[in-house]
Amino acid sequence: MKKRLRRLALIGGGNMGEAFARGLTASGVLRPRQIIVAEPRSARRRFLAKTVGVRVTPSAREAAGWASIILLAVKPQQIGEVLREIRAVIGNRKTVISIAAGVPSRRIEAGLRPGVPVIRVMPNTPALLRAGVLAYCAGRGAGRAHVAMARRLLAPLGDAIHVPERWMDAVTALSGSGPAYVFHIAEALTLAGRKAGLPGALAERLAIGTIIGAGRMLVDPGDTPSRLREQ
Repeated sequence: MKKRLRRLALIGGGNMGEAFARGLTASGVLRPRQIIVAEPRSARRRFLAKTVGVRVTPSAREAAGWASIILLAVKPQQIGEVLREIRAVIGNRKTVISIAAGVPSRRIEAGLRPGVPVIRVMPNTPALLRAGVLAYCAGRGAGRAHVAMARRLLAPLGDAIHVPERWMDAVTALSGSGPAYVFHIAEALTLAGRKAGLPGALAERLAIGTIIGAGRMLVDPGDTPSRLREQ
């Protein structure tokens, strides 16, 4: 029987924190009252409380103390400060999940008490639309139950894939940064269309529509990117 998810603290109420809050509540994995968001900006707290219905607080320590699962949705350069703030209230019966790009699980573990389970995740920006790719790996103190719990939390935001941590830097380069390359292709196609004499709005519409259609073709398991390109 799957372990029931309890309380989640989102440390950081930015775009990705909001994506998790919305994805988890819309999918029914968690109810709004089971989520608290720690966010220093008062306007952002009011927005999340009003539009998502979650609890909010300016204190990461308060949020981490209240929850059983703590998701660190802050920038990599903020990780050290956040860990110092929450360390005292994180025991080994809680689970810490980090989506900070480039921060290995051992660094998260070093900032916490010994034995705290840590899961590292690399999402990408389409997760904001619940169409992301989210690779995740387990730290030294995380077992099968923690991995299964992480998958339940990540699945509402897209394709959740369990990988060894040694692959995470490559994952960050491919799927984490990959959307920027697709956006660059859209820009290049639009510019090429304009240079060929098309109005800007039409060129952009054609470029975006082409990328969306090609992406849908790639989902067909009967074809590969190479085969589609050759065709």
